[in-house]
Amino acid sequence: MSARLDVPGIRLDAAELLALRDGVPRRGRHRPASRRPGALPAKPAGAGMDLREIRAFAEGDDARRIDPAATARTGMPHIRSFHEDRDDTVLLIADFRWPMLWGTGAALRSVRGARALARRGWLATARGASIAAISVSAAGVAVIPLGSGLSQMSRISHMLASCHDQALEAGSEGPSLSEALVRAARLSPPGAEVLIATGMEGIAPADEPDLARLARRRQVRVLLPQDPIDADPPPRALPIHAGALSRLARLYPFDPAPMALRMRALNVSLEVIAHDAG
Repeated sequence: MSARLDVPGIRLDAAELLALRDGVPRRGRHRPASRRPGALPAKPAGAGMDLREIRAFAEGDDARRIDPAATARTGMPHIRSFHEDRDDTVLLIADFRWPMLWGTGAALRSVRGARALARRGWLATARGASIAAISVSAAGVAVIPLGSGLSQMSRISHMLASCHDQALEAGSEGPSLSEALVRAARLSPPGAEVLIATGMEGIAPADEPDLARLARRRQVRVLLPQDPIDADPPPRALPIHAGALSRLARLYPFDPAPMALRMRALNVSLEVIAHDAG
Protein backbone atom coordinates (compact mmCIF):
# COMPACT_ATOMS: atom_id res chain seq x y z
CA MET A 1 0.00 0.00 0.00
CA SER A 2 1.35 3.43 -0.88
CA ALA A 3 2.47 5.91 1.78
CA ARG A 4 -0.36 8.20 0.75
CA LEU A 5 -2.92 5.63 1.89
CA ASP A 6 -1.12 5.19 5.22
CA VAL A 7 -1.80 8.79 6.29
CA PRO A 8 -4.03 8.81 9.42
CA GLY A 9 -7.58 9.74 8.51
CA ILE A 10 -7.25 8.35 4.98
CA ARG A 11 -6.74 4.69 5.75
CA LEU A 12 -9.23 3.08 8.13
CA ASP A 13 -7.38 1.05 10.76
CA ALA A 14 -9.14 -1.83 12.52
CA ALA A 15 -7.15 -1.03 15.67
CA GLU A 16 -8.74 2.41 15.99
CA LEU A 17 -12.23 0.92 15.64
CA LEU A 18 -11.42 -1.67 18.32
CA ALA A 19 -10.03 1.08 20.56
CA LEU A 20 -13.38 2.90 20.49
CA ARG A 21 -14.62 0.26 22.92
CA ASP A 22 -12.65 2.07 25.66
CA GLY A 23 -15.06 5.01 25.51
CA VAL A 24 -18.16 2.85 26.05
CA PRO A 25 -19.49 2.54 29.63
CA ARG A 26 -19.30 -1.03 30.93
CA ARG A 27 -22.59 -2.66 31.83
CA GLY A 28 -23.40 -5.77 33.80
CA ARG A 29 -23.96 -8.87 31.75
CA HIS A 30 -27.44 -10.33 31.50
CA ARG A 31 -28.78 -13.77 30.76
CA PRO A 32 -30.84 -13.68 27.55
CA ALA A 33 -34.40 -14.95 27.75
CA SER A 34 -33.70 -17.20 24.73
CA ARG A 35 -30.73 -18.53 22.83
CA ARG A 36 -31.13 -16.06 19.97
CA PRO A 37 -28.41 -13.36 20.09
CA GLY A 38 -29.90 -9.98 20.84
CA ALA A 39 -32.86 -11.24 22.84
CA LEU A 40 -33.16 -9.14 26.00
CA PRO A 41 -35.11 -10.18 29.09
CA ALA A 42 -38.52 -8.52 29.17
CA LYS A 43 -41.43 -8.84 31.58
CA PRO A 44 -43.42 -11.86 30.37
CA ALA A 45 -47.12 -11.57 29.58
CA GLY A 46 -49.31 -14.11 31.39
CA ALA A 47 -47.41 -17.37 31.68
CA GLY A 48 -44.68 -15.95 29.48
CA MET A 49 -45.57 -18.10 26.47
CA ASP A 50 -47.96 -15.80 24.58
CA LEU A 51 -47.22 -15.73 20.87
CA ARG A 52 -45.84 -12.39 19.73
CA GLU A 53 -45.54 -13.02 16.00
CA ILE A 54 -44.80 -15.50 13.25
CA ARG A 55 -42.33 -13.95 10.83
CA ALA A 56 -39.97 -14.86 8.01
CA PHE A 57 -36.71 -16.48 9.03
CA ALA A 58 -33.75 -14.04 9.15
CA GLU A 59 -30.04 -14.79 9.26
CA GLY A 60 -29.02 -15.44 12.87
CA ASP A 61 -32.41 -16.84 13.98
CA ASP A 62 -32.51 -20.08 15.97
CA ALA A 63 -33.62 -22.82 13.55
CA ARG A 64 -35.26 -24.66 16.44
CA ARG A 65 -37.95 -21.96 16.52
CA ILE A 66 -39.12 -22.65 12.96
CA ASP A 67 -42.93 -22.90 12.74
CA PRO A 68 -43.77 -25.98 10.59
CA ALA A 69 -47.31 -24.89 9.70
CA ALA A 70 -46.36 -21.38 8.53
CA THR A 71 -43.34 -22.76 6.68
CA ALA A 72 -45.46 -25.35 4.85
CA ARG A 73 -48.20 -22.82 4.09
CA THR A 74 -45.89 -20.16 2.62
CA GLY A 75 -43.12 -22.32 1.20
CA MET A 76 -40.57 -20.18 3.07
CA PRO A 77 -39.05 -20.73 6.53
CA HIS A 78 -40.95 -18.87 9.29
CA ILE A 79 -40.26 -18.75 13.02
CA ARG A 80 -42.35 -18.12 16.13
CA SER A 81 -41.36 -15.51 18.70
CA PHE A 82 -42.92 -15.02 22.11
CA HIS A 83 -43.45 -12.12 24.48
CA GLU A 84 -40.75 -13.24 26.88
CA ASP A 85 -38.13 -12.23 24.29
CA ARG A 86 -37.43 -8.67 23.12
CA ASP A 87 -35.21 -8.43 20.05
CA ASP A 88 -32.30 -6.01 20.24
CA THR A 89 -30.66 -6.18 16.83
CA VAL A 90 -28.44 -3.52 15.27
CA LEU A 91 -27.33 -3.51 11.63
CA LEU A 92 -24.46 -1.25 10.58
CA ILE A 93 -24.21 -0.20 6.91
CA ALA A 94 -21.02 1.59 5.78
CA ASP A 95 -20.91 3.39 2.44
CA PHE A 96 -17.35 3.29 1.05
CA ARG A 97 -18.22 4.35 -2.49
CA TRP A 98 -16.29 7.05 -4.30
CA PRO A 99 -18.21 10.16 -3.04
CA MET A 100 -17.40 9.15 0.55
CA LEU A 101 -13.64 8.82 -0.09
CA TRP A 102 -12.73 12.48 0.32
CA GLY A 103 -12.47 15.13 3.00
CA THR A 104 -10.92 18.50 3.78
CA GLY A 105 -10.45 17.91 7.51
CA ALA A 106 -8.56 15.37 9.58
CA ALA A 107 -10.32 12.33 8.06
CA LEU A 108 -12.25 11.20 5.00
CA ARG A 109 -16.04 11.07 5.19
CA SER A 110 -15.82 7.28 4.91
CA VAL A 111 -13.46 7.02 7.87
CA ARG A 112 -15.60 9.27 10.04
CA GLY A 113 -18.73 7.35 9.05
CA ALA A 114 -17.10 4.04 10.01
CA ARG A 115 -16.02 5.47 13.35
CA ALA A 116 -19.58 6.61 14.08
CA LEU A 117 -20.90 3.14 13.22
CA ALA A 118 -18.27 1.45 15.39
CA ARG A 119 -19.22 3.61 18.39
CA ARG A 120 -22.85 2.55 17.98
CA GLY A 121 -21.72 -1.04 17.58
CA TRP A 122 -19.76 -1.01 20.83
CA LEU A 123 -22.71 0.53 22.66
CA ALA A 124 -24.94 -2.25 21.31
CA THR A 125 -22.35 -4.85 22.32
CA ALA A 126 -22.28 -3.48 25.87
CA ARG A 127 -26.01 -4.07 26.28
CA GLY A 128 -25.86 -7.57 24.75
CA ALA A 129 -27.43 -6.80 21.38
CA SER A 130 -27.06 -8.88 18.24
CA ILE A 131 -25.06 -7.00 15.57
CA ALA A 132 -24.49 -7.39 11.84
CA ALA A 133 -22.65 -5.23 9.31
CA ILE A 134 -22.70 -4.47 5.59
CA SER A 135 -20.22 -2.46 3.56
CA VAL A 136 -20.80 -1.24 0.02
CA SER A 137 -17.91 -0.12 -2.18
CA ALA A 138 -16.47 -0.43 -5.67
CA ALA A 139 -15.46 -3.96 -4.68
CA GLY A 140 -19.12 -4.88 -4.07
CA VAL A 141 -21.22 -5.63 -1.00
CA ALA A 142 -19.65 -7.42 1.99
CA VAL A 143 -21.69 -8.85 4.88
CA ILE A 144 -21.00 -9.97 8.45
CA PRO A 145 -24.10 -11.98 9.58
CA LEU A 146 -25.76 -11.48 12.95
CA GLY A 147 -23.74 -12.31 16.04
CA SER A 148 -22.97 -10.86 19.45
CA GLY A 149 -20.14 -10.19 21.85
CA LEU A 150 -16.64 -8.76 21.58
CA SER A 151 -15.58 -11.25 18.92
CA GLN A 152 -18.43 -10.10 16.68
CA MET A 153 -17.41 -6.43 16.89
CA SER A 154 -13.81 -7.48 16.26
CA ARG A 155 -14.90 -9.24 13.05
CA ILE A 156 -16.91 -6.20 12.00
CA SER A 157 -14.00 -3.82 12.70
CA HIS A 158 -11.60 -5.88 10.59
CA MET A 159 -14.16 -6.24 7.79
CA LEU A 160 -14.74 -2.48 7.65
CA ALA A 161 -11.01 -1.76 7.57
CA SER A 162 -10.37 -4.35 4.85
CA CYS A 163 -13.25 -3.17 2.65
CA HIS A 164 -12.15 0.45 3.07
CA ASP A 165 -8.63 -0.45 1.90
CA GLN A 166 -10.14 -2.16 -1.16
CA ALA A 167 -12.28 0.91 -1.86
CA LEU A 168 -9.25 3.23 -1.75
CA GLU A 169 -7.40 1.04 -4.21
CA ALA A 170 -10.36 0.56 -6.56
CA GLY A 171 -11.19 4.23 -7.01
CA SER A 172 -14.43 3.70 -8.94
CA GLU A 173 -18.09 4.40 -8.26
CA GLY A 174 -19.34 0.98 -7.16
CA PRO A 175 -22.88 -0.41 -6.98
CA SER A 176 -25.98 1.50 -5.97
CA LEU A 177 -27.05 1.48 -2.34
CA SER A 178 -30.13 -0.56 -3.27
CA GLU A 179 -28.17 -3.82 -3.31
CA ALA A 180 -27.09 -3.25 0.28
CA LEU A 181 -30.61 -2.22 1.32
CA VAL A 182 -32.12 -5.41 -0.12
CA ARG A 183 -29.52 -7.48 1.75
CA ALA A 184 -30.27 -5.48 4.90
CA ALA A 185 -33.98 -6.33 4.71
CA ARG A 186 -33.11 -10.04 4.55
CA LEU A 187 -30.56 -9.80 7.33
CA SER A 188 -32.40 -7.75 9.96
CA PRO A 189 -35.62 -8.93 11.64
CA PRO A 190 -38.58 -6.61 12.28
CA GLY A 191 -37.86 -4.21 15.13
CA ALA A 192 -34.15 -4.00 14.35
CA GLU A 193 -32.22 -0.75 14.37
CA VAL A 194 -30.46 -0.02 11.06
CA LEU A 195 -27.73 2.63 10.91
CA ILE A 196 -26.51 3.80 7.48
CA ALA A 197 -23.37 5.96 7.27
CA THR A 198 -23.43 7.70 3.90
CA GLY A 199 -23.08 11.13 2.32
CA MET A 200 -25.42 13.72 0.86
CA GLU A 201 -25.26 11.97 -2.52
CA GLY A 202 -25.38 8.46 -1.05
CA ILE A 203 -29.11 7.84 -1.33
CA ALA A 204 -30.28 8.27 -4.91
CA PRO A 205 -33.96 8.58 -5.88
CA ALA A 206 -33.75 5.05 -7.29
CA ASP A 207 -32.74 3.79 -3.81
CA GLU A 208 -35.77 5.25 -2.05
CA PRO A 209 -38.26 2.38 -2.66
CA ASP A 210 -35.85 -0.15 -1.12
CA LEU A 211 -35.09 2.22 1.74
CA ALA A 212 -38.80 2.71 2.43
CA ARG A 213 -39.37 -1.08 2.46
CA LEU A 214 -36.49 -1.52 4.90
CA ALA A 215 -37.95 1.14 7.20
CA ARG A 216 -41.47 -0.27 7.35
CA ARG A 217 -40.87 -2.42 10.42
CA ARG A 218 -37.41 -1.25 11.47
CA GLN A 219 -35.86 1.86 12.98
CA VAL A 220 -33.66 3.25 10.20
CA ARG A 221 -31.32 6.17 10.79
CA VAL A 222 -28.95 7.80 8.29
CA LEU A 223 -25.68 9.04 9.80
CA LEU A 224 -24.34 11.91 7.70
CA PRO A 225 -20.66 12.79 8.37
CA GLN A 226 -20.19 16.54 7.97
CA ASP A 227 -16.95 17.81 6.45
CA PRO A 228 -15.49 21.08 7.78
CA ILE A 229 -16.13 22.72 4.42
CA ASP A 230 -19.85 21.88 4.75
CA ALA A 231 -20.17 23.99 7.89
CA ASP A 232 -17.64 26.71 7.06
CA PRO A 233 -17.05 27.06 3.31
CA PRO A 234 -14.53 29.59 1.93
CA PRO A 235 -16.00 33.12 1.71
CA ARG A 236 -14.82 33.63 -1.87
CA ALA A 237 -15.73 31.86 -5.10
CA LEU A 238 -13.40 29.02 -6.07
CA PRO A 239 -12.11 28.16 -9.55
CA ILE A 240 -13.34 24.87 -11.00
CA HIS A 241 -11.58 23.26 -13.97
CA ALA A 242 -12.81 20.43 -16.20
CA GLY A 243 -10.43 19.96 -19.10
CA ALA A 244 -10.42 23.15 -21.15
CA LEU A 245 -13.47 24.49 -19.30
CA SER A 246 -13.29 26.57 -16.14
CA ARG A 247 -15.59 28.69 -14.03
CA LEU A 248 -15.97 30.20 -10.56
CA ALA A 249 -18.33 28.66 -8.02
CA ARG A 250 -19.31 29.74 -4.53
CA LEU A 251 -19.95 27.17 -1.82
CA TYR A 252 -22.67 27.63 0.79
CA PRO A 253 -23.07 25.98 4.21
CA PHE A 254 -24.83 22.63 4.04
CA ASP A 255 -28.46 22.76 5.11
CA PRO A 256 -29.63 19.30 6.25
CA ALA A 257 -33.33 20.31 6.36
CA PRO A 258 -34.22 19.28 2.76
CA MET A 259 -32.59 15.87 3.16
CA ALA A 260 -34.22 15.41 6.58
CA LEU A 261 -37.65 16.07 5.04
CA ARG A 262 -36.90 13.65 2.23
CA MET A 263 -35.89 10.94 4.71
CA ARG A 264 -38.87 11.62 6.96
CA ALA A 265 -41.19 10.88 4.05
CA LEU A 266 -39.58 7.41 3.97
CA ASN A 267 -39.93 6.93 7.74
CA VAL A 268 -36.16 7.35 8.12
CA SER A 269 -34.43 9.71 10.55
CA LEU A 270 -31.31 11.75 9.78
CA GLU A 271 -28.42 12.47 12.14
CA VAL A 272 -25.63 14.85 11.10
CA ILE A 273 -22.24 13.88 12.54
CA ALA A 274 -20.44 17.16 13.22
CA HIS A 275 -16.94 17.40 11.74
CA ASP A 276 -15.42 17.98 15.17
CA ALA A 277 -16.93 14.73 16.47
CA GLY A 278 -14.27 12.59 14.78
